[in-house]
Amino acid sequence: MPFSHHSHSGQFCGHAQDTLEEVLQSAMEKKMQTLAFTEHMPRDQDADLYPEEIKQSITTTHLFAVFEAYCTEAQRLRHKYGSAIDLLIGLEIDWIRETSQSLVESLLTRYPFDLFIGSVHHVHTIPIDYSRDLYIRARTRSGGGDERLFEDYYDAQYDMVKALTPPIVGHFDLIRLKSDEPNGSFRRWKGVWERILRNLDFIVGYGGVLELNSAALRKDMAEPYPKAEICEAFLDRGGRFTLSDDSHGVDQVGFGLAQTLAFAEAIGVERISLFEKGSSTRDKRFPSVSVSDVSLTALKTHAFLDRAKSDVDRRKIE
Repeated sequence: MPFSHHSHSGQFCGHAQDTLEEVLQSAMEKKMQTLAFTEHMPRDQDADLYPEEIKQSITTTHLFAVFEAYCTEAQRLRHKYGSAIDLLIGLEIDWIRETSQSLVESLLTRYPFDLFIGSVHHVHTIPIDYSRDLYIRARTRSGGGDERLFEDYYDAQYDMVKALTPPIVGHFDLIRLKSDEPNGSFRRWKGVWERILRNLDFIVGYGGVLELNSAALRKDMAEPYPKAEICEAFLDRGGRFTLSDDSHGVDQVGFGLAQTLAFAEAIGVERISLFEKGSSTRDKRFPSVSVSDVSLTALKTHAFLDRAKSDVDRRKIE
């Protein structure tokens, strides 16, 4: 019963590939039980447009039109394939500044979403995962070093979880992607580690879930998001995890989930949270979604994972 609670398509995301339907069909072909659509929320300020969007003369008005089309297409696909796969419709939000809160809340009010992923891709309103150049610009704004930028990132994340209490917190340690040492320990910096623990405490307190996000593995990092030391601290606090591939196209659907489950087992995770259609058990904002826990053993024995391992071996040979 493999599943992923975080996905994108080239139809509605400029840095992804393939249509939303093709992504869904890939998940079904790979025998996924549940897939969550979580296209990026639209941005409402021209200053937040990415370089390629500016080159293509894309406007914020266009971004909202694309998002509207996404919501319509997602509902069509649920109607067409809903009997074959549990399809959740959500969004990945982005906390850029304090006013992001009102934009997110307006989207949650306007559309009947099942969940959302709470993510931070910007620090000081500058993207930190888009390019090394922009990462360095954000780092300079923080004072010139990774340590200061990491502190600011976790402060921004804290503001986001306090304001929005996302059901799922996305790629908790994304900040390491473009850093000098993506596989380095967070514990080496006292202020950073204290902020991490503060954020974890708050997430546990309101019942939030961290995703084990396999995307880090396809970006040449040694561990999924978040790193083992963060996962272990979250487990010590009674925290719960879910599973995501953060796919940006057909080729990435399910990629890295087998390795991510092996990672989870190694750090002591015994159960994984599954969001699915049903009467709400945890979050009154999403009354048609329930959250249950699936044993790691049950997930590991699914035929999907044997295929996933074969795909990894094939890619290594290629």
